[in-house]
Amino acid sequence: MMRSLLSRRLVAIAAGALFCAGAQAAIPATAAEPVASVLAQAERHKTPLLDTLKDLCNIESGSRDLEGLSRLANLIADRFKALGGDVRLIDGNADVYPMEDTPKQLGHEVLATFHGKGTKKILMIAHMDTVYLKGMLAKQPFRIDGNKAFGLGIADDKQGVALILHTVAMLKDLGFADYGTLTVLINSDEEIGSPGSRKLITQLGAEHDVTMSFEGSRVNADKLSLATSGIAGVFLKVQGKASHAGNAPQDGINALYEMAHQVLQMRDLSRPDGSVKMNWTVAKAGSNRNVIPDSAEAAADVRVLRVEDYDALEKTVRERAARQLVPGAKVSVVFERRRPPLEASAASRTLAAQAQAVYRELGRELVIDPVAEGGGTDAAFAAQQTKNAVIERFGLQGYGAHSTNDEYVLVDSIVPRLYLGTRLVMEVSRGAVK
Repeated sequence: MMRSLLSRRLVAIAAGALFCAGAQAAIPATAAEPVASVLAQAERHKTPLLDTLKDLCNIESGSRDLEGLSRLANLIADRFKALGGDVRLIDGNADVYPMEDTPKQLGHEVLATFHGKGTKKILMIAHMDTVYLKGMLAKQPFRIDGNKAFGLGIADDKQGVALILHTVAMLKDLGFADYGTLTVLINSDEEIGSPGSRKLITQLGAEHDVTMSFEGSRVNADKLSLATSGIAGVFLKVQGKASHAGNAPQDGINALYEMAHQVLQMRDLSRPDGSVKMNWTVAKAGSNRNVIPDSAEAAADVRVLRVEDYDALEKTVRERAARQLVPGAKVSVVFERRRPPLEASAASRTLAAQAQAVYRELGRELVIDPVAEGGGTDAAFAAQQTKNAVIERFGLQGYGAHSTNDEYVLVDSIVPRLYLGTRLVMEVSRGAVK
């Protein structure tokens, strides 16, 4: 039904909207009509995009798989070079924000720049790394089953990489270069908190008028997001003293008791409205059943909706940690701010409204979500030092991120999302969004 609707509209306006080489796309006569040339290109790129997804997914690229990340970064870089971009591989180890799980070595980021004849600066971001362990590809190669394309990391976020590649290719095929600068950053460390790329993403976000982030949408929610959660971790460590649990327990300092006390007294720090969530998720202590444990540790997951929520929560955590149960136990707390939240801005709302207008050209309604779902993304780094528009979820509709055997994207979301991204670049370039 979608294809027949688009085909009828394509035929209806083809005469007035097709490009000449190097010409600017014709503006639709009404908001209900798609630009024929852009729609035709989106249809034309559908099968090649699936081929690109196969190439991307059949290279394993876990965040710690340096060999796989290198292969994938070079493939992506070559594709952008072929499209005429100035391409650099950025060393992810040059300026690292170290966290509890940051590996000693990080992969490279791909930075591609396309220079146009206009003034607007547009940034597109996605990530190439996945959560999967090396060796899983043998059992889960790329495949298409009806309307679903399956693959390791296909929804999170290799579809985003593919969409950006083909959006840039569409703009080139259409002869459109009315932007000032079109910049693409594909990073290799998003799944571990972007320790090596966050500074660059923040810098690029501040330098551009608009940031479009290509994480995927949900299979049951065709939408864009104006907000994402901030993510933090609380790491509690307790040092006690070992002794024989049967003969001389009184001579020990039970780190497990103190850790349990700390966890229990900090179990109520989530807010009822969901704006702050803190949940203890990992704990371990001791080495043998008959030894008073001399060490224990626990970790909590934190989600916030506003930057200032971090300050208040960290203050409370440290105040609670000072209330000890076991004399002599040494308690230390690390409050690790892994990602800031992305908060909806006026500029982002304006751009989102323009995106809705573009989607209506296809007869589709784009949902704009101003409230974070719980996940965090690199879009928040892009917004840290700017009030300019930053919007998340320009990617394909998908399902099963971080799961086994289930991760897929919807094939029939390719054409609408290619159309949306390409047309929005055109609208921003023309100054439709200030």
